[in-house]
Amino acid sequence: MPRVRLPITTDRLVLRSLRPGDERHVFAYRSVPDVVRYIPGEPKTLEQVQDMVAERATAGRIEPSHPICTLAVELDGRVIGDVLLHLDGPDGHDGRQAEIGWVLAPDMQGMGYATEAAEALVRVAFDELGVHRVWAQLDGENDASARICERLGMRREAYFQQGSWFKGQWTDLAVYAVRADEWAARESKAGDH
Repeated sequence: MPRVRLPITTDRLVLRSLRPGDERHVFAYRSVPDVVRYIPGEPKTLEQVQDMVAERATAGRIEPSHPICTLAVELDGRVIGDVLLHLDGPDGHDGRQAEIGWVLAPDMQGMGYATEAAEALVRVAFDELGVHRVWAQLDGENDASARICERLGMRREAYFQQGSWFKGQWTDLAVYAVRADEWAARESKAGDH
């Protein structure tokens, strides 16, 4: 059973398991319609957030029966968002691919926090879990997340026009990805500067 070593620290953030006491912060962004526009599910009630925090407090464990790890993104003691690592692949259950996702509080968007947290997650997927490919799927209108993918060195591999039934309507679906060898070359180049 793979385990992500926690906490993960970046220059400004701490990525850690969700834990009791986080509910108020998580509710503050997961209840906002504009924030959840591009992620599965509707705005959450406080009770739903309480259940989510209890269910996803995994201490970094990724089990075959539940190959998803959701981590709190903490800034100065406040949970400002969460990130998702789904150890799987779009067409298999071999654990050699990982899907990532992110959601951030509205007042924390546009400051590079989502990119910083997602980059840490990609690094963990390649360096600790040894996956071959990290990918993200997003609504074709989600330009902010597309820019995050591009900053991470991901390329757009596919774009499906009206390829996803999402929240009661047909939407475009974009798939971005980066392979381990591409990530290693990017990291090596960054280390040269």
